[in-house]
Amino acid sequence: MIEVRSGEVIRKTKETDIKVSLVLDGKGNADISTGIGFFDHMLTALSVHSGISMSIHVTGDLHVDGHHTVEDTGIALGQALAKALGNKSGIRRYGTAYIPMDESLAFTSMDISNRPFLVFNAEFTNQSCGEYDVCLTEEFFRAFSFNAGITLHINLLYGTNDHHKCEAIYKSVAHALKQAAALTENGKTLSTKGVL
Repeated sequence: MIEVRSGEVIRKTKETDIKVSLVLDGKGNADISTGIGFFDHMLTALSVHSGISMSIHVTGDLHVDGHHTVEDTGIALGQALAKALGNKSGIRRYGTAYIPMDESLAFTSMDISNRPFLVFNAEFTNQSCGEYDVCLTEEFFRAFSFNAGITLHINLLYGTNDHHKCEAIYKSVAHALKQAAALTENGKTLSTKGVL
């Protein structure tokens, strides 16, 4: 019998009410509703391109701005991923991807190591895409990586259109994550320590 790698997190604060569930070896089915259309679009891309089925439903204090909604979604999604990965034994651990989106090119490299860290190098031209403040891209991935236990390096190499820049970033993370979370053939922990 094949074990289903899944995780669910319910997070309620005075600022947000979030429910996230995911299946690592799913079909990339996305059921996303955060109240921020462009953010929904990016999370859908993350789900579809990683092959991780995600259900994400968020009610946040959008009358303030999108910060709490985006950051707290990153926290909850990272925690759900950590649950799905369990002790992280038997995964490939590393993933790297270059992803173009028209004139933009993003590069992501990650290590699912239990040593969370974020390096984020990207510059945007405008303040927002729709109702999504592009500066929140870094906040999302910081919250995601620290709660999932991932060393995550994201570099936007170039681009001019902020929509394309963001989409290249999210998709590059998705493809790197798909590689890193995949199971090894021997099921052993990829570490000289024997544990992650």
